Amino acid sequence: MKYVALLALPLIVTGCVVGTVARTAVDVATLPVKAVSAGVDAATTSQSEADEKRGRELRKADEARAREARKLEERCRKGKPLPEDVCPAP
Repeated sequence: MKYVALLALPLIVTGCVVGTVARTAVDVATLPVKAVSAGVDAATTSQSEADEKRGRELRKADEARAREARKLEERCRKGKPLPEDVCPAP
């Protein structure tokens, strides 16, 4: 019985080796395709990505305008406006 098991062992292990070799061959064959697609994806910008970027830029600009408006209001309220400030009449 031990001899039968020893004779069957190489056949069983061969299936694992063939599966590994086949998997490696597929990985090697698909590697250039994956590399090119990753490069194209990195080099191009989708419409949604462009929209998100534009939205971030608009929000940052809006926040900066709001900060400047608060600073202007504070200077006018304290009575220390800059020469270019236009303060509302009290």
